[in-house]
Amino acid sequence: MDKKDLQILSLLQQDASISLADLAEAVNLSPTPCWRRLQRLRETGVIQKQVVLCDPEQLQLGVTVFVTVRTSRHSDDWTRQFVEGTRAIPEIVEIYRMSGDIDYLLKIVVPDIKGYDAVYKRLIRVADLSDVSAGFSMEVIKHTTALPMGHLSQS
Repeated sequence: MDKKDLQILSLLQQDASISLADLAEAVNLSPTPCWRRLQRLRETGVIQKQVVLCDPEQLQLGVTVFVTVRTSRHSDDWTRQFVEGTRAIPEIVEIYRMSGDIDYLLKIVVPDIKGYDAVYKRLIRVADLSDVSAGFSMEVIKHTTALPMGHLSQS
């Protein structure tokens, strides 16, 4: 990846709906070479997909809950059951396997506390869990889907 690729990625992370003509102009390329670079970034998996980001408040999903999960079981079967079960709950929007005292960290978005309680009841049926603890977000200080790229060589 060179400087042009990084510029393209930076612009697309800010607004993926930018037209090819505007993108090419912004990175000082003609449309065809810019399109070829985009295709290569897609083919190599650097660009995984393009999505629309929705405002959770406008969709009445104003409560974000971070849930920590601990388990005393770490078998392949348990892990498979847990992963499949949590992936099937649409309110769980992110799942991370962690190091340290916590086994998994989940990000859940719901309309209200009652919504979280319904998710909690489904979650504890997914697999045998030792501990489930929830923290409710009071305020979003920073939220971005753009990945930092300053560490990459810009040749």
